[in-house]
Amino acid sequence: MSDRRHPHLKSITTTPDGLQDAAQPVDSPAVGEPKGVAEGVPIAVRPHPHPSDGRYPVAWLTIRTPYQMTPSATSTCLCGRSRTAVGKPRVLALIADHEAHRDACPFRTPLEGRTAA
Repeated sequence: MSDRRHPHLKSITTTPDGLQDAAQPVDSPAVGEPKGVAEGVPIAVRPHPHPSDGRYPVAWLTIRTPYQMTPSATSTCLCGRSRTAVGKPRVLALIADHEAHRDACPFRTPLEGRTAA
């Protein structure tokens, strides 16, 4: 009996002396016609499913009214206007101001010489 309690669990393999080529795959004839893409993938580019009508958001009015707490609101516009209000009377005033800004905003007013559609 040997005085080792555990037998060797790994065997040491020898390292090859020189360079060896990796095994190359065997060329097999293709079956069927070659495919451009995977099955079920459309080859032609399809139009966007939701075409744009040219409109995009310009101004945002965010109103927060936590349950039984003081309401607050934020009015932001792409023209750089940013206003906040806290408390019901000020929030109501900001809502009216936000609606009035629609007519004054340079991003929403029609350009001179442009005909209406």
